[in-house]
Amino acid sequence: MEKLNVTIVRLSYQQKFSWLDYSVFVTMLSICGAIGVYFGFYKKQNSTQDYLMGGRNMKLIPVCFSLVATFISGISLLGTPTELYVYGTSYIFSFIGAVMMCIIISQTFIPVLHDLQLTSAYEYLELRYDKRTRLFGSVLFSVYLMAWLPIVIYVPALAFNQVTGVNIHIVTPIVCIVCIFYTSLGGLRAVVWTDVIQTVVMIGAMVLIIIKGTIIVGGLEEVLAKNWNSDRIEFPVLTWDLTERHSILSVSIGSTFYWVGLIAVNQSMMQRFLALKELKSSKRAVWGFLGGVLLVVFICGYSGLLAFARYHDCDPVNSKLVLAKDQLLPLLVMDVLGDWNGLPGLFVAGVFSAALSSLSTGLNSMSAVVLEDFWKPFFRPLSDKETQILVRTVVVVLGVICVGLVFIVEKLGSVLQLTMSLSSASMGPLAGIFSMGIFLPFIDSTSALSGGVVGLASAWWVAAHSQLAQAKGFLRFDEKERFTHNCTYDFGTTFSPDVEHVVVSYLYRISYLWFTAFGCTVTVIVATLLSFRQYPRVQSDHQLFAPFVRSLIKRKPFQVKKSTR
Repeated sequence: MEKLNVTIVRLSYQQKFSWLDYSVFVTMLSICGAIGVYFGFYKKQNSTQDYLMGGRNMKLIPVCFSLVATFISGISLLGTPTELYVYGTSYIFSFIGAVMMCIIISQTFIPVLHDLQLTSAYEYLELRYDKRTRLFGSVLFSVYLMAWLPIVIYVPALAFNQVTGVNIHIVTPIVCIVCIFYTSLGGLRAVVWTDVIQTVVMIGAMVLIIIKGTIIVGGLEEVLAKNWNSDRIEFPVLTWDLTERHSILSVSIGSTFYWVGLIAVNQSMMQRFLALKELKSSKRAVWGFLGGVLLVVFICGYSGLLAFARYHDCDPVNSKLVLAKDQLLPLLVMDVLGDWNGLPGLFVAGVFSAALSSLSTGLNSMSAVVLEDFWKPFFRPLSDKETQILVRTVVVVLGVICVGLVFIVEKLGSVLQLTMSLSSASMGPLAGIFSMGIFLPFIDSTSALSGGVVGLASAWWVAAHSQLAQAKGFLRFDEKERFTHNCTYDFGTTFSPDVEHVVVSYLYRISYLWFTAFGCTVTVIVATLLSFRQYPRVQSDHQLFAPFVRSLIKRKPFQVKKSTR
């Protein structure tokens, strides 16, 4: 009997996407747009603080949902299952760093920033250092965000393409228009409440997938057995080698730096913590965020194990059933839920919900940064009406730019590691500057800024060379074994192209989880060395330091260089 060609099989999955699935997807987008209309016209924002910070009177539960939705983008929904399918379970243990991050920021970063009643987290850098450092931090965040948001848009479009065949450059502008619409109209309140709905849809879709998929493959025991036998269920290795992708050191110490850089110095996240009225609510939100993130990451991770259990004898990557590794989860969805009209649409709605929440949060936080850090310190004061026009214009313009940048992202490699590498390289030096400001009273503005510049250059240099080596095939990581011996379709002959053997420098081979730590460490070392020079010192405001540092200062006063404001 002649086997079907893999292209025909791939198209057969796309044809399972019915009009009911499209209806579910469109309904989700319509609800998001309606929320924007509600907060834009029926519950108008009376001031810029209402628009950007929700009047600093947001409720704890919706903010927790929003924090989870912001972090769990479509990148995580599709990237995490792929990570476990290809490399095994070691990545999951990076939650150790997440726990450490929550302990650190709830006791240090959040008490300091919340007491100062800031709109932009980077205002702190001017209070602690000077305007130059504040501008450096704001620009760094802006660069990071503009590198991250196009990936956030691209990933769900990739999923949509897998289950429908619709070109990603058709669906991308449509979804972005909806996001820009409700973000520009409703401000932070609209963003937070759409995040609540989107989080419920996202988690609901993933739970349906793992329940139905587990039943199909023969139960939980069968899923675990197949993954255990293929060595996918594993612990991080104990080694001092920093090039080990997931070692005990990298998933604990390295990921702690990564999480601090991702959360503590990220305006998109801190803006929500600071929108809560009381400090104790902000601290509770940290732990609520951790619980939600761990739930979603474990669900996504299990779906990766489920995918291998389903395709253990006919790998869709090597057999070309999927055109990219990050299309594994969409394939699984169409495989196990394709016969249930409406459920594939719910999955696509869930992935796009995750993306919309991250995109809307990013656009809203950038409008705050542009107003507070780029306009107010350097230009004339604006009236309330002019301010509203400015922040809404920022949302629209940046949204359009992000759509254009999707064309570049499409040419790049692995989604999850790409995102983490870029964000780590950018946020490491910023984490170093904030940490020195909060923990080291003797660091002055010139030392901090110089350290940040050197740290940024070093981190980007390492990350860029690492990504370049991977793109050329010079740097590869060991993947778990995959099989195609029992495929029921014809996919031709697979072969690995010959790659010239090139020795990649040890520094460029370090795990992506060390990028933040590397940038942060270089920043702190350079700044500390420069702080030994001779310069005039004055007393600094104790409120700018972590609570335990304040108590030390009272015993022995520290002096720092006076900030230029």
